[in-house]
Amino acid sequence: MAFEGLSEKLNNVFKKLKSRGKLTESDVNEAMREVKLALLEADVSYKVVKDFVRKVSERAVGEEVLASLTPAQQVIKIVNDELVSLMGNSNARINFASKPPTVIMMCGLQGSGKTTHAAKLAKMLKKEGHRPLLAACDIYRPAAINQLQIVGQKADVKVFEMGQTDPVIIAREALAHAKDHGNDVLIIDTAGRLHVDEALMDELKKIKELTTPDEIMLVVDAMTGQDAVNVAKAFDEAVGITSVLMSKLDSDTRGGAALSVLAVTGKPIKYVGMGEKLDDFEQFHPERMASRILGMGDVLTLIEKAENVMSQKDAEKLTKKFKENTFDMDDLLDQMKQIKRMGSMKSIIGMLPGLGDKLKDVDVDDSQLNRVEAIITSMTKAERAKPSIINPSRKKRIAAGSGNRVEDVNRLLKQFEQMQKMMKQFTGKNSKMNLRKARKQLAGMNFDKMAGKGGGDLPF
Repeated sequence: MAFEGLSEKLNNVFKKLKSRGKLTESDVNEAMREVKLALLEADVSYKVVKDFVRKVSERAVGEEVLASLTPAQQVIKIVNDELVSLMGNSNARINFASKPPTVIMMCGLQGSGKTTHAAKLAKMLKKEGHRPLLAACDIYRPAAINQLQIVGQKADVKVFEMGQTDPVIIAREALAHAKDHGNDVLIIDTAGRLHVDEALMDELKKIKELTTPDEIMLVVDAMTGQDAVNVAKAFDEAVGITSVLMSKLDSDTRGGAALSVLAVTGKPIKYVGMGEKLDDFEQFHPERMASRILGMGDVLTLIEKAENVMSQKDAEKLTKKFKENTFDMDDLLDQMKQIKRMGSMKSIIGMLPGLGDKLKDVDVDDSQLNRVEAIITSMTKAERAKPSIINPSRKKRIAAGSGNRVEDVNRLLKQFEQMQKMMKQFTGKNSKMNLRKARKQLAGMNFDKMAGKGGGDLPF
């Protein structure tokens, strides 16, 4: 996960500050030197780091902080505030046109994930009630058009293509098609290059001039570090970008580009790609990202992910089961599938306050969810509906059928029983609020059990 190294180093700095009680100016200065090194190692621009440390130091050595009863907490708050400011104080949104269609021109270097993320953006906009259209204007990269058609089909969004025709003509015709067919958003997937070159920029300028886009979104690869910032600067100077979409932010990258883009280019990050699936896509929230970096979790994004994979109808059905105490193993199996759709267990744990730091050295194995599924699917329909009938001989059969031990089956049954008791607490009129409470409990329940690398450890 991006920022993992930075988060660990910053938390170590803060632990030292907390252990000292009252702080002196020299304590703060020493901490700021360590913060500076941590940011530089995370590949944050030197100029950005210098300005950041200066601002934090000026605020942290003030009389109000040093004389406070909790000076370390005050310093952490200042660092959090400055991180939010560094990435943008508010959540930047798409510049939708007053008269549809809104034209979004996607640009970037080859390999940045531009085509896939064009479909991710289209899928998200469709969920929000828009009628997007994807335009295939990359005629140079082999199979680029076919790739856009495949991801467009997965996102359930139509793709406008004219084969190997001039990209400028394709963009013009796509705009006309969007107007004629009621598409309120047109996303133009332009061609990428292996490096910034004059031919690429000239083509983008022509498409820009013809379609007058409301949004020019640059897709940059977070794994390229400061090169991503340099690419953003070059595109901005040549074409005039309005925003940045950062891909591969889930990778094992230092993540410094996300902290440098706004300061260097003045253009905000609006979306981030957090995985390979089309749903692994988030709007960029500076305050939430700062919270993740400082190890405070991101419960709001976790709740949004949970609600995105479950419809209101399913939520009401689940709440009814909670209320009537009819939640069974089949329902648990459905919940396991929902959790898997939310992303990797490591990413989910990272959003839970306190657990990310606690389990930072633990190798969380997503296959453990598959083990639970195997146990449940080895049960008969009657056993899933009423687990209390599972006697020792049935447990042996289920363990053998799922490739697990009897102890594993016992553990799952015991934790399922605990879960049923917990569910009784979350009944009432407001099904959506109860769903949030229940899913937060589900997400946070017994993660220590999930941590084991072998043996019979199970996530529930």
